[in-house]
Amino acid sequence: CKALGNHGKAAVPHLAAVAKCLSDKEIGCGATDDDVGRYVRAVACEALGKHGEAAVQHLRAVAGCLADDEGEVRAAACEALGKHGEAAEPHLGAVAERLADVDWEVRVAACETLGKHGEAAAPHLAAVAKCLSDKGIDEDGDDVGLFMVRAAACEALGKHGEAAEQYLDAVAACLKDEEEKVQIAAVVALQKHGKAGEAEVIVVAQYLKHKHWPTRQAACQAMGDLGQAAAPHLRAVAES
Repeated sequence: CKALGNHGKAAVPHLAAVAKCLSDKEIGCGATDDDVGRYVRAVACEALGKHGEAAVQHLRAVAGCLADDEGEVRAAACEALGKHGEAAEPHLGAVAERLADVDWEVRVAACETLGKHGEAAAPHLAAVAKCLSDKGIDEDGDDVGLFMVRAAACEALGKHGEAAEQYLDAVAACLKDEEEKVQIAAVVALQKHGKAGEAEVIVVAQYLKHKHWPTRQAACQAMGDLGQAAAPHLRAVAES
């Protein structure tokens, strides 16, 4: 599946075989769960996501994986549908249902996919906006990663135009989030709507010298998205 996903037209005749792997239920040697099968299903989703029009006929099967028992597969299905344009639109409602998934990685993938679609995703932006306050305990008993859902929701709303305007106050509230990456994502989203001033840009600039490199990296990337508003802080970017 991986190999065929990395090839273009030459792999097209074999996509039907890849699609069959979407229902792979193989059990690993000595395993008690669907460990091998879930990996195969996830990789099959990824492979079909890399192909364009030739994979469209298999998108219904990919969308079926949104209801898979394994979060890894559900997330891969979301991501695959996010790589297809208009052909994936009939399945966006099913993607939006994953915004309430028990697995935070699936919720992130659902936000990202809905952020990649235009008007067709507009009816689901209210559900995306609810993810701006995603907190609590996930299915594995901890809250690690939940801030990624809030950041992904900010990013998704930033990619939409007028349809997302009504949610910008909620995005702005994320400037006070306890996680730096959520604050940064909120600033970028507001900037894309023309709502970020110098005060908001400074929120990002302060993290250019953060002790943790992933936060510095996120701040640098955000500065690249902020355009002219970031100009006064480019020296700090270069030094970070």
